[in-house]
Amino acid sequence: MKLAIASLCLLAPAAAFSPSSFAAPRTALKMSTEAATEEKAFAKLPASVKPGVVTGEALKDLLTDAKTKGYAIPGVNIVGTNSINSCMEAAKKYGGPIMVTFSKGGGQFIAGKAADNTDDAASIAGCIAGAKHVREVAKLYGVPVVLHTDHCQKAWLPWMDGLLAANKEYFEQNGEPLFSSHMLDLSEESLEDNIAICKEYMEEFAKINILLEFELGVTGGEEDGVDNTDVDSARLYTQPEEVYYAYQQLSEVPNAMFTCAASFGNVHGVYAPGNVDLQPVILHNTQKYIKEKLETDEDKPMYFVFHGGSGSSVDDIKYAIEAGVIKMNIDTDTQWAFWDGVREYEAKNHDYLQGQIGNPDGDDKPNKKYYDPRMSLRAGEESMATRLVKAAEDLNCVDVLN
Repeated sequence: MKLAIASLCLLAPAAAFSPSSFAAPRTALKMSTEAATEEKAFAKLPASVKPGVVTGEALKDLLTDAKTKGYAIPGVNIVGTNSINSCMEAAKKYGGPIMVTFSKGGGQFIAGKAADNTDDAASIAGCIAGAKHVREVAKLYGVPVVLHTDHCQKAWLPWMDGLLAANKEYFEQNGEPLFSSHMLDLSEESLEDNIAICKEYMEEFAKINILLEFELGVTGGEEDGVDNTDVDSARLYTQPEEVYYAYQQLSEVPNAMFTCAASFGNVHGVYAPGNVDLQPVILHNTQKYIKEKLETDEDKPMYFVFHGGSGSSVDDIKYAIEAGVIKMNIDTDTQWAFWDGVREYEAKNHDYLQGQIGNPDGDDKPNKKYYDPRMSLRAGEESMATRLVKAAEDLNCVDVLN
């Protein structure tokens, strides 16, 4: 089960993203009325949401639509254009949005493992290159795409600083950030230090309409350089009071958009049944607590994101969506699906992949069309896309566009 957390998208009772938003004269109702005057690209989505990368106001509207209608967006870790394209192909097939997620290690892999990564140069460049690839081709798939980055620990903040600089440059040129959102994982720090640092970044993000995802509690297991295999099990469960404290602090930032990755017993990777004790009821309890603190009539004031989707039971997924989950992260299952597609291709064509010349059809027959890298990679893409369609079905994210 991948990323062992739930992300609470801290929205105001009126479906804004912070008290500074809902306290402003421009209410969610007014925003939706204004959007109604726009030409709609998707019959079932707000008019602000168009094919291609979704940021700022359109991202707010998309997440609000997901919570209101009871579906969650697949959030998928990628490592190159093959897995990126699989994400968008799947979204086109199931008829819904997709979140393409870059990790620090994934960015380095995109740049090339032989590239100089001094001061995270390759990790930064690879993420930027991947994001630009998505921006060039996403509209061709006709689906909304959220560009996101995954866990960033305190020691990795220079990586985030490089991405922030790229976002600012892109914003100056295009009026929107390069990425839709970024995650800071400072859960190893004290609650106060965690949120203080997040608040500093939130102030910069808010100026260019970037959503911040932060983590409270700890995700168990290991993934892509984040190793919590020996963590105290008590830290796997976040308390509602901690979430509300973070909510209050970050809400002081004007134009703040933020989500909270609150741990509820999840663990990175896939494990045998019974080895992981998921408690999605924590999400429900947190909704009730925040509702009482905000004195709102909104039953689900928070927007949750479920990290740890791979290997999770459909029952847990459905129950989490009932608590307001609007995105579920997937990595381990899609990694396996990609490999399984390549494995099946090799098994099917094994006798044609043993040399450049010679196969069951004749000793002089060429095998180029079988060992062309595009053949095995395409098999991996198709298998991964098929797995993501299944994930979208579990998330109620099928046919939500038109």
